[in-house]
Amino acid sequence: MPQLAVVVPVFNERDNLSPLLAEIAAALHGTVDYELIVVDDQSVDGSHEILVAQKGRYPQLRVLRHDRRSGQSTAVWHGVYAARSPWVVTLDGDGQNDPADIVKLLEARQQAVPEVKLFAGWRTMRRDSLKKRLSSKIANAVRASMLGDATPDSGCGLKLFERELFLRLPYFDHMHRYLPALCRRAGFQSQSVPVGHRPRTAGYSKYGLFDRLWVGLADLCGVAWLMRRSRLSHIEEL
Repeated sequence: MPQLAVVVPVFNERDNLSPLLAEIAAALHGTVDYELIVVDDQSVDGSHEILVAQKGRYPQLRVLRHDRRSGQSTAVWHGVYAARSPWVVTLDGDGQNDPADIVKLLEARQQAVPEVKLFAGWRTMRRDSLKKRLSSKIANAVRASMLGDATPDSGCGLKLFERELFLRLPYFDHMHRYLPALCRRAGFQSQSVPVGHRPRTAGYSKYGLFDRLWVGLADLCGVAWLMRRSRLSHIEEL
């Protein structure tokens, strides 16, 4: 069985897929036994055909496809559910996350205490447009003030976590942006790890200022409610 599952959600990233798969294979070669699960969220630009064609080149590659557009969080959830590995790392399909940073997360896990179940990438130098950086900065500030999750960059797609814990978390659309808070709610810890960030070289961003601020407000209030209603205690068997 593989030790690590790499889960990549994809929507209309045709020109980024082949370079990204090659980088993942190069980064993990000889490092860990892994499976690579790409979940296509009903792309219409030929992404699915490219992925199927690449299966002969990468024996670790598994291609899943939604039967309708379902969003990034659902793609991540289905990829994690399909994984056979005890640990999962996610990264975006646009090529802005550097697959070489997966090794940084694995090294952080080796040095961490067992209570840390989530290692979240922290993009210390963003390579996005001013509008996107501003919206993310505001969203992170609002989220941190409401949830107190001590996470500087909750929106980074590069994350390493225990599969069993993830599947125990409450599922909802956009949940991938709140994993540190949900991990804390479940009684465990998260750790932020500085990682690189690259400019997009092909395609276009699927998210704008409206998506990041106003659409997420209901989710933020919902997560805050979940954390307030959580009641955890330590138990012992007699």
